[in-house]
Amino acid sequence: MIQGFVQIFLTLFLVVVSVPILGHYLAEVFFMHKTWLDPVMNPLERLIYLLIDIEPQKSMTGRAYAIALLLSNTAMAIVAFLLLMFQSLLPLNPTNLGMPTSDTALHTTISFLVAADLQHYLPETTMSYLSQITALGFLMFVAPATGLAVGIAFIRGLTGRPLGNFYVDLTRSMTRVLLPLAIVSTVLLMLGGVPETLAVPVNLTTLEGATQAIARGPIAHFESIKMLGENGGAFFGGNSAHPFENPNGGTNLLQVVSMLLIPTALLYTYGIFIGNLKQTRLLFWMVFAIFVILIGVTAIGEYQGNPAVNALLGSQQPNLEGKEVRLGWAETALFAITTTATMTGSANGMFDSLMPSGGFCALLNLFLQVIWGAMGTGTASLVVYMFLAVFLTGLIVGRTPEFLGRKIEKREITLASVIILIHPVLILLPSAITLAFPDQLAGMSNPGFHGFTQVIYEYASAAAGNGSGFEGLADTQPAPTALWWNLTTALTLWMGRFIPIIALLLLADSLSCKQPVPTSIATLNTDNKLFTSVTAATILILGALTFFPVLVLGPVAEAFQIAIGR
Repeated sequence: MIQGFVQIFLTLFLVVVSVPILGHYLAEVFFMHKTWLDPVMNPLERLIYLLIDIEPQKSMTGRAYAIALLLSNTAMAIVAFLLLMFQSLLPLNPTNLGMPTSDTALHTTISFLVAADLQHYLPETTMSYLSQITALGFLMFVAPATGLAVGIAFIRGLTGRPLGNFYVDLTRSMTRVLLPLAIVSTVLLMLGGVPETLAVPVNLTTLEGATQAIARGPIAHFESIKMLGENGGAFFGGNSAHPFENPNGGTNLLQVVSMLLIPTALLYTYGIFIGNLKQTRLLFWMVFAIFVILIGVTAIGEYQGNPAVNALLGSQQPNLEGKEVRLGWAETALFAITTTATMTGSANGMFDSLMPSGGFCALLNLFLQVIWGAMGTGTASLVVYMFLAVFLTGLIVGRTPEFLGRKIEKREITLASVIILIHPVLILLPSAITLAFPDQLAGMSNPGFHGFTQVIYEYASAAAGNGSGFEGLADTQPAPTALWWNLTTALTLWMGRFIPIIALLLLADSLSCKQPVPTSIATLNTDNKLFTSVTAATILILGALTFFPVLVLGPVAEAFQIAIGR
């Protein structure tokens, strides 16, 4: 037990140490200050701007920023979809894989475009090397870079600065942040034993005399951006439980740290932009405390094990169902909470096998979306909750709501409400329809409380842009219900990504145009422990009010069912 919690502590310590270092670097990048990468990246970026014919110094309005984002993302999605559909005719297809069904290709394209990487297929038997490298691999850079660009534009708007140019922010997010980190991570993963090859699968004779094909491929670079970009898409069906994706404890440590690097550092960057690191520290430790509590609840539940199994064994044993023995219960618990908190969606064990407490914590992360949250947009969503906390506090004490010297008025609250409310709508509405026709639409393997959680989790994962799954659903072709799952989650993925992004950009644009209000005795102080506690309460209460019935009918009910032995 002690060893497991020491591993968790070491991982979190490394993340905390990295926050000010990377946070300061991100601020330098997006303040357009000189960095050590300038000699290499400046010529490359000038070439990119020349090819796409943009003026780097020209800032955009919120509307123009959103339009540029939507048009560029749609164009890239079309190219990726065509690559998937015609992969059987293209090179780097050593096993002669055919094209996926159109609904699978559409779902996969949208899923990778929004950084969810929700996969309704078995990667090693569905996608060619070319599809993995070009179509999916390219989107795994574009998607997080888009989110990071939106997060930075939102922070600029908060402080009254112009929002910037989307194409410049997108380019610098890839060239100055994701690409350098991915190169370092790829080398470290290769040293840790992760393959990087274009060779065909190896055919081996097993001890029983049967022939077995061992799939391999260009995995290391795919794995690095999968974690750093909070993508989560797997090269193999086993995701990070597969020994070629995550061979040992060292690579597992690297992957967990990689997931947390940018979203944690971005809070520090936010503090530099607003000129108030005190507020940033309070926010960071608030989120960190909730994060640690969720890890602790999950880890303790996995360590205590299943009461029914313990009764049969006559002693307490950790819950090792659905876990890789080389990683253990503690690292699986840490990975599960980290991947749902950061919206990465990868997995080094079966979420379906988590104890109800672990399922509860994973779902809570997907519902709240601010315990680190998605790349860029997670930090922005956290600030939106601060908006609501300021608004509610202002109503209680009779003060005009102000944030960072700018008044929060009807337009800002309306946009903030859209950001908060679209999430439960995209989860609860399709879940209700699916659960109304479980046999025809869901294809659930478990009709009880656990099956209820499986359905809710699938749509929560899609709406949050996470991509992990509780599994147990017939969502892979040629299952009869696969079409339903592909189309409904594709729509949820698209709306869950772009509606909040548009609202965030319009909100930032509105704030950037406001004249700052002089600080007075009536100004609400937002950089103290009291207001931080109010923000935490706002986040948890809103999450509980919206999703508490769902949590009760799912993991909470399942926990009681296990406890009474039925």
